[in-house]
Amino acid sequence: MTTPSLDEAWRHLEAGDPQAVLRELRALAEDVPAAQVAPLVQRLAAGSGFDDLAEAAARLATASGATAGSATGAGTPDAVALYKYGYACVERGAAFLAAPALAEALRIATAEVREGEKTKRGLFGRSKPGPDNRLPILAELVSALEDEERHAEAVTALQAHESVLRDWPERYLLAYNALMAGDRTTARTTLDRLSAPDDQWRPAADRVRRALGRADTVEAAASTTDPLNRQDLRGWHFALTGGLLATLSPYGFTAGMTGRYAFLQDSYGLCRHGLERLRLILDAAGVRPQSVSLLPGRADRALGLAAAELLGLPARPYQPGTGDTVVVAYDLSDVEGIGPETLTALRTRSAGEVLYEHATCWTDTPPVTADVSGLLGQTVAPPWRMLGNEPDERPAEELTAEILAADPAPDGGDGETPSDPDEALAAFARAVRERWLDGPRDRCRTSGPVPSSRFR
Repeated sequence: MTTPSLDEAWRHLEAGDPQAVLRELRALAEDVPAAQVAPLVQRLAAGSGFDDLAEAAARLATASGATAGSATGAGTPDAVALYKYGYACVERGAAFLAAPALAEALRIATAEVREGEKTKRGLFGRSKPGPDNRLPILAELVSALEDEERHAEAVTALQAHESVLRDWPERYLLAYNALMAGDRTTARTTLDRLSAPDDQWRPAADRVRRALGRADTVEAAASTTDPLNRQDLRGWHFALTGGLLATLSPYGFTAGMTGRYAFLQDSYGLCRHGLERLRLILDAAGVRPQSVSLLPGRADRALGLAAAELLGLPARPYQPGTGDTVVVAYDLSDVEGIGPETLTALRTRSAGEVLYEHATCWTDTPPVTADVSGLLGQTVAPPWRMLGNEPDERPAEELTAEILAADPAPDGGDGETPSDPDEALAAFARAVRERWLDGPRDRCRTSGPVPSSRFR
């Protein structure tokens, strides 16, 4: 007898609806043993051309005796089959399937180590136990949990195996995941105890140290008694990325969005409002750019020309290495007409250069972190790409005119979002300006400790 959830998933598979299958699998992944899910994953992966995952799922199903439509297997899967299946799931972007399989593999491997230690005891005491396979399994489990932004669970898994952790990378990963879970004390004490990193790990260690330093600045400057709490999106955004968040979504704050947008149909008014907030931040932080640098994409150029008009600055094509300028992008994940070398140049900051991005994706973060983000959204439709209508193909200069003519007044929202007046943003920018525009614009791959309700 199959579980109802697996039944429904199989029906979706037979109906040719893989997205519905994935939704069902996400809902049941933590409750149904991986070996029972494996036959379904095998079929799904084979149909998608993911031969590595299909092979690993078939191996797991065979090891446990599970078959299509079977709720139980005849045997117990071994740690190796679970590990290879979990690894393939991570590689194919299905970390939610990998995590329970790898957690089970780790439990089996740990039990095997303990049993091996018992059997190695002899008349003359304890001899060296057999090989310990926990570290590669633990590393892949942590990777899966990070992909799912389950950082607190990653911390728990690492701490449970403290005796076998190495400084690099496992104890570093403990510090990193503790920070991303909002536990700065564990992050700091763990990082401070690590041996000196080699060249490979030094940049990662420096990123965590910079983030901890920025968090200290936010805490010291806070006007509230509970800074960097689970609702302080602007504070944590600055601590983790070094960027300033210009606006907060006025919808769904208490429903789990906490200042982020899920889907947003953008407007010219929001574009104008973001640029007004950029001007406010520059003034509050005492930054005096001399020009606006234009990226070649139509959306980026339109927004850049509007920024130049509002800031009263000349606009010039972007040239890497230009100082005292504001580089303007609509969405750094989708910049037209530039190659990877330009994004690499943007990662390294020129003196006095400020990178502004209007719409920052918080679920699939851009390769470069902006110094100022207008808003955080999961899916943003630009105002010139209205749903249900023909796309607006007008040149950038005409879109600029629309932005400049738009009403910058913020949306009143649903009435459940805390107010975000200009004065509060200006005070925050003044408070953190000594640590702003400091260090490379590293990508931050997680949305951090402030919880969210993302749609998948």
